[in-house]
Amino acid sequence: MPLLVVNAGSSSLKLSVLGPDDELLGGGRSGYGVGPLAASLGEQVEAVCAGAGRLFSANRQFDPVSSEREFTFLMADYVLAVLGRQLSGVVHEAAPRVGLHLRLVRESLTTEYGDLIRFIDGMVAPVSLVFKAPHIRSAELFHDRWVCIASPENRTLEAGAVSLDDLARCAWVAPYHQQGYSGVPISRQLRLLGIQPRIAVRVESYLSVPYFVVGTDRIALMQERLARQLADPMALGILEVPGEVGRITEALWWHERYEGDPAHAWVRERPIEAAGSC
Repeated sequence: MPLLVVNAGSSSLKLSVLGPDDELLGGGRSGYGVGPLAASLGEQVEAVCAGAGRLFSANRQFDPVSSEREFTFLMADYVLAVLGRQLSGVVHEAAPRVGLHLRLVRESLTTEYGDLIRFIDGMVAPVSLVFKAPHIRSAELFHDRWVCIASPENRTLEAGAVSLDDLARCAWVAPYHQQGYSGVPISRQLRLLGIQPRIAVRVESYLSVPYFVVGTDRIALMQERLARQLADPMALGILEVPGEVGRITEALWWHERYEGDPAHAWVRERPIEAAGSC
């Protein structure tokens, strides 16, 4: 059964019939579902609604003790693993009734997220992305470095130290890897090392990587702070990366439109405070 849509224009009502081939709907044996266009619009609509909520809740005065305002941050699961506990603690201690909405990155962070930042309170992302826009502000949070993780069963790395030739022979687990796109941090590091990796497993998460390394001959690059958390419980080894690799600098990014909001000024200090103790 087709879906009837009423579009209220400025001077008349427009009726549209959405059939099974429409991009907003996906037809199937069990009926209609969300189509590709609707799916792609979902996250944008969520961000716009959240931005509107912040606009109407803005106030010249802000009392963290009594406020029930919710703040939204976007970050990768790696950052959440490193910073989450400390961030939760400093916010709860100073503002027990304030809400946090932590949105996880669903794909590799790109400069396109520079548009989304208008509708959220802040985003944690590597400085290497360089969001080139005059309206975006940032503050450094913490530094990290790249290491290799491997399973004891990996026969290629039995000697302990690894060479670039060793890495080139291994099968890789790579988060957010896209063929032909070098903007992903790990893909960029491999390119700097001169390695054309044979990707055996692609995952949309940093925390998922060790599960596909353990018990195999696969290898992965990982941020050292995260590797130290996960290596022992999963019986994985941490190895130095041969050659020159870039340092990781994670920063908090926000839109300048929120600079005059006392609540936003308060909340963007919380990740900075949390990073000081992690």
